[in-house]
Parts: sequence; structure tokens; C-alpha cells
Amino acid sequence: MPVAWKVRATLLTLGVCALFACGSSGSSLYPVRYNGRYGYITRSGKIVINPQFTDEGRFAEGLAPVQMAGRWGYIDTSGRFAINPQFDMADPFSDGLGLIGIGYRFGYIDKTGKVVINPQYDGAGHFNEGLAPIRQGDRWGYIDKTAKFVLNPQYEEAGDFSEGLALVRINGRFGYIDKSGKLVIQPQFDGAGEFSGGLALVDLGGKYGYAGKDGRLVITPQFEEAGIFSDGLAQVSLGNRVGFIDRNGKFVINPQYDRAGQFEHGLAPVWLQGRQGYIDKSGKFVWNPAA
Repeated sequence: MPVAWKVRATLLTLGVCALFACGSSGSSLYPVRYNGRYGYITRSGKIVINPQFTDEGRFAEGLAPVQMAGRWGYIDTSGRFAINPQFDMADPFSDGLGLIGIGYRFGYIDKTGKVVINPQYDGAGHFNEGLAPIRQGDRWGYIDKTAKFVLNPQYEEAGDFSEGLALVRINGRFGYIDKSGKLVIQPQFDGAGEFSGGLALVDLGGKYGYAGKDGRLVITPQFEEAGIFSDGLAQVSLGNRVGFIDRNGKFVINPQYDRAGQFEHGLAPVWLQGRQGYIDKSGKFVWNPAA
């Protein structure tokens, strides 16, 4: 995963991205690690972009961030560089813009590689629904695509908008705002993630569950770790094993993996003994765990 999220604020999503390799994909190509390098496979497990990169990100809007020789650029689905490696970090495109970093400052590029918002922020998130969270000093706010502040920096932390809401931290607790800045769900959680399919990942007392848009718990906090819902399933852990639940909180794939990422286009990455594979929704491997 690109370093942007590690630099800015993985705490927003309970550390889930770091632990479970979150990220949305705009393509049915999946990153894999083989012999110490990264490439991409199809849903059937066929390698279509040979492992050659030192790090990778997921495809979104036709492009994927990859690292070569310590620099980040973007490839297309043929594996060719659409934007040559030149950045210190890069994240997948969202809303037509890619989050990039130069030194310790963050900005945004378009799909031609042109910088459209200069790297000037201390932290930044993805554009979603026309807005992006950015940090100036020790406070987070939101800008539009002209780099104009829509919500001035005022939050201790702030996440991407999703389904009309964004999580923010106020006085050490997490709640959700709408695009006007109105608190729709009062700060009450120890940690939180973005909404997906009407449910948001929340942390209460070190256990993870899911809340609806009224702030009420839908799935009682009971898991040691958890991820957002995607393709109707969410990865959760009990003890030291990870499996997948449906929106009723029922296990559809029993906890058996060391860690896992979210389902995208019918496949999810899982790890066993440090090796990554991909499973389908029946739990069958389509790419066996490889080094």
C-alpha cells in the first residue's frame, strides 16, 4: 500500500488499512507479490502484468500507483506507465484526481500527470463526492477541486466523504458530518471508518462492530479487528484469525487467515504464513498464497 495513508492518519480507520490492505479498485486486476516483486492478476488468477514493481497500489479509474527505484508513478491496465515515476508517494485516483506527495507535502494530479493542486498540505485524503480532507498544522478541514476551503481546518482528524458523510474526531471521539459541516452523528466512538452500504465500522472499548446512519449499532462490537463492507462482506478477526461476515454479522467464511483485505469484484486478498493469495466468495483460492 502506498505510504500516504501511513503518513496522514490510519487511525481514522482503526488501523484497518494498514492491517488488512484496504482500498477500492476500479478494475478487475489484483496486485500480487511474487519473488519479492509486485504485479497484477485477473480474477481467474492469470498474471497479466509481470511482477516487476517494488510496491503497488490498487487500480482505480484505469490507473494504479506503483513504485520503481524508490519513486512512484502510475501504470495503465496494460502495465505501461501512464505517469512516469517521479513522486515520493502516490495513492489511487478518486474523483478524477490522484493524491501524491513530494517531500512531506501532499497535493493532487490529474490523469495526464499534471499537478492541479500543488503539494502544500501537511496531510491529505482522497477526493470523494467533490471534497477532500486536508491537514494544515494540527487541524483538518475540507477543500474542493479548486483548492478552496469548504470546511475550514477545525477537526483533530478527518476522513474521506462516503455516502454523504465523513468521519471526524472532536475532543478525542469520532462522529460524522455532512457536507455543510453539520454533525449528523455525534462524536461517541473510540475509532471509526467510512460508510459503505449504509454501515460504518466503529470501535467501542477496543472491540469493533458496525453502526447505521442514525448512529445506532447494527452489529454489536465484538471483533478484535475489522474492515469496511465491500461486495456485501467485511473482514473481521476473532482471536488471531480473520474471516468474513455478511451484513447480519453472520460468518460466511470462517476465521482461518492471518490477515485479509476487502472483497472487490468478487475476490479478496488473504495471507497465510506471510504469503498472499486470493479467494472468491466461497472461500476457494483462485491464486494460492505465494511469496
